[in-house]
Amino acid sequence: MIYKRVNYPTPFLLVDLEKIREKYRRLKAALPDAEIFYAMKANPEPRIVRTLLDEGCGVEVTSTAEFCPLIEAGVHPVRIISSNPIKQPSFLATLHAAGVRRMVFDSTVEVDKIARYAPHSQVYLRLKTDNSGSDWPLSNKFGVDPAEAPGLLRYAASKGLVPFGLTFHVGSQCRNLQNWRTALASCAQVVDQVSDDIQLEVINLGGGLPIQHTKKIPALSEIIDVLNEARISLFRNQVRYHIEPGRFLVGDSAVLVSSVIGKAQRDDENWLYLDVGVFNGLMETVEHFAYEFDFDVPVERPQKTFTIAGPSCDSMDVMFKRQCIPDLQVDEKFYILNAGAYTGSYACHFNGFAPPAIVCVNARQTAPVRLNGASVRQ
Repeated sequence: MIYKRVNYPTPFLLVDLEKIREKYRRLKAALPDAEIFYAMKANPEPRIVRTLLDEGCGVEVTSTAEFCPLIEAGVHPVRIISSNPIKQPSFLATLHAAGVRRMVFDSTVEVDKIARYAPHSQVYLRLKTDNSGSDWPLSNKFGVDPAEAPGLLRYAASKGLVPFGLTFHVGSQCRNLQNWRTALASCAQVVDQVSDDIQLEVINLGGGLPIQHTKKIPALSEIIDVLNEARISLFRNQVRYHIEPGRFLVGDSAVLVSSVIGKAQRDDENWLYLDVGVFNGLMETVEHFAYEFDFDVPVERPQKTFTIAGPSCDSMDVMFKRQCIPDLQVDEKFYILNAGAYTGSYACHFNGFAPPAIVCVNARQTAPVRLNGASVRQ
């Protein structure tokens, strides 16, 4: 296990770029006719983005800060889309000036903004859909009821925009196949309702493809079967798919390597403190997002039940409760598996504790990987 052999100050995120290549190729083989856009928010590390661009992947961006480095690196604007339903006017103007034309909306106000700052753009409408069975639901803040969709699409057309598709999000880390069926059925109804005057040619499947954590997930092949069946039965092969994986491409490419920095017993509760916590790497645990762990201790080490917390002075900085793990000691390593998504992009410097450094390795490399001038040996 390579993450047990890399010597670098903790906390750090050890990313296997070859694993990311493999995940992209697997998805492309499963959906060969789909356009794939990496949801950059999952992990904007430039070496990850470059790896995916080199494979032919597009990129989905949310802000000027995500977008500008792509243009500066020479990425063609046709490979970039924006699916953030609420975009800043300055961001819209930047997209338009660079030649990016495909973006989402879900309100009349957003239509008016796009028409003003990015006129004649191709737009796709986000529908609200069921997120049951997803570990990170995304159904409340964005999306319109399918019954409102025809009116909004026609309003967008009246403002000089080009409605060309629909999109939805089944929820991040979605374990429920029915969510995709329900969303696609809603899309099909809208496509039929507007077919006399608007030709919708793209269904953007959003994100939600799961990776393995602590709960059973459907196989990718099961999800692909649902998507392909819907394309035939609901759309008669008259639409193209876009898809925006984030966690699926990068989540299981990385291990978050941390160290034990403290222990305590408070009443009958054992506490274990790490140098990474809610604020500087594990924000998703505030919604009880669960990870698998690994350790580098003798198998005969006794087990104890711990509450596991981060380094800050805030009592909210508690990640995991009632975890039966080896009785780790200060300075021993604590490995958090499949942590490549949203660990770095959510993190901040609260209390001065820095987010994990990102160390990229490649299964095809034999030389040391260099990061900020430091040599990291595999």
